[in-house]
Amino acid sequence: MSLTRYLLILPLLAVIAYMAIVALVYLSQRSLLYPGAGAAPLPEPATWGETVQIKTPDGELLHALYSQGDSDKPCVLLFFGNGDRVDNYAFLARALATRGIGLLAISYRGYPGSTGSPSERGLLTDGIAAFDWVSAQAGSGIVVLGRSLGTGVAVHTAANRPAVGVILVSPYLSVLSVAQTHYPFLPVAVLLRDRFRSDLNIAKVTQPKLFLHGRLDDSIPLSSGEALYRLALEPKRMVIYDGAGHNDIFNENMVGDVIRFVEALKATGP
Repeated sequence: MSLTRYLLILPLLAVIAYMAIVALVYLSQRSLLYPGAGAAPLPEPATWGETVQIKTPDGELLHALYSQGDSDKPCVLLFFGNGDRVDNYAFLARALATRGIGLLAISYRGYPGSTGSPSERGLLTDGIAAFDWVSAQAGSGIVVLGRSLGTGVAVHTAANRPAVGVILVSPYLSVLSVAQTHYPFLPVAVLLRDRFRSDLNIAKVTQPKLFLHGRLDDSIPLSSGEALYRLALEPKRMVIYDGAGHNDIFNENMVGDVIRFVEALKATGP
């Protein structure tokens, strides 16, 4: 092949390779966004709490773990991160239980123990179903706690249900903005199906809010959490942990901040 022909073909090959990458990302985006879906079965018996099942309005059945607290204390409703599992939160359930605070953690649709396949619409439906279920069980208010991807579910739930408080751990403006940060070379705004626009919903969340973020977070930049915090209405508070990243943010100090926030709330019925 002559040099001239090679130089003419090279840009075409580059375009074909780029388009192949774009197509691959588009087709595999949900497996990238929901890596915990379809993972290994949860252990039996449960590592904490009582195993319960929650039926969603669209017919899915969600696996969940529930630790009932005192009737005069709020119950925490947990929405975990995209690669997480409900059985990873025994430490939180036990810490809350020492203060008489209950915990419900759901396994999103398509995640271990639950039916269906994950999507933004599906997870937001799961969040509402979980809130309604625990409202019928708990005798006092509900504090919605979201971690990472789950902060989008938490914001949507609190915007549509009467939670008494909201805790956002490693929150983001939107999954769209995070994806644009990590993949600046891709047309993410065109490709992305599940955007989780917390930036459009946070102003609807009028309850007291606690934002928690690690300064060293390289998955969801602190700047994204701070930007969401600025959009939020009062009352609100943000705590930044200087030595924490994304996966090591849950420690004794952080759990203590969660408990103090919950106990400071006035427990009112839903």
